[in-house]
Amino acid sequence: MKAFIYKNYGSPEVLKFHDIEKPTAKDNEILVNIQATTVTAGDVRLRSSDFPRVIWLLARLIFGLFSPKKQILGHEFSGIVEAKGKNVTKFKIGQAVFGTTSKLKQGAYAEYIAVSQDGIIALKPENMNFQEATSLPVGAMTALFLWKKANIQTAKKVLVYGASGSVGTYTLQIAKSFGASVTAVCSTTNVAMVKSLGADEVIDYKKEDYTSLSKDFDIVFDAVGKTSKSEAKKVLKATGVFMTIQMLTKETTENLLAVKDLAEKGKLKAFIDKTYPFEKIVEAHKYVDTGRKRGNVVIDLKNQE
Repeated sequence: MKAFIYKNYGSPEVLKFHDIEKPTAKDNEILVNIQATTVTAGDVRLRSSDFPRVIWLLARLIFGLFSPKKQILGHEFSGIVEAKGKNVTKFKIGQAVFGTTSKLKQGAYAEYIAVSQDGIIALKPENMNFQEATSLPVGAMTALFLWKKANIQTAKKVLVYGASGSVGTYTLQIAKSFGASVTAVCSTTNVAMVKSLGADEVIDYKKEDYTSLSKDFDIVFDAVGKTSKSEAKKVLKATGVFMTIQMLTKETTENLLAVKDLAEKGKLKAFIDKTYPFEKIVEAHKYVDTGRKRGNVVIDLKNQE
């Protein structure tokens, strides 16, 4: 099968197209014919080894000190079950599925992937195509995990800092699904985009400092890791909570199913910035490296040359 492999950390050009052995499904696994994947901020960070200085050494010890341990990137995928092991009872051949590869030895930059039926995987939302579904797991589960961790069931006012990124777009929509009024902070070029996703008010950070707003927010959610608790306190109520993607998060099948449910109810939509064919994955990484990504960047394996 075809796959993109990187054996060294560095620029997008370290990603190389290879022919490798197609995996087979073990007794408790399904073999997924991948239809689409994405280029997430996490993929770019792992490829370049761009970690904060305070955790750089620890990260390299985890992911590979001199070269990457997991040589195929791709955190999320959608596809079709092509085969299954003899003990698989949760999925059937021909079903459309989506999920993440965080707990797997291989990522989704490949034509096929073998996944445990007990992994972070579920049936694809019925009202989404493969490109939309593959954009959900990482960003939406991160947003949902942190929303639950905030544990404010009656949050009426929420501020989302960095509302135009993958996590930000989902945080905005999840907050709206819980009945909150959302103030979104983004750049000038993304104002219309976040309004289309349901933001009640939009702050253009190039024109206005959000910390000058009234001190009446229940939650300030930093979706890009570029604001701080001390700044957020200026607009939070005394009982308000600051959440940031720099906190540890955890992927669970329970949250993936919750994300699927929100999507099927029309409360969660995937904003796709750009779509690239599989063979153009290096170009996709170059685009994400610019820092101008809005929502999600999708890799469509169905249109590969």
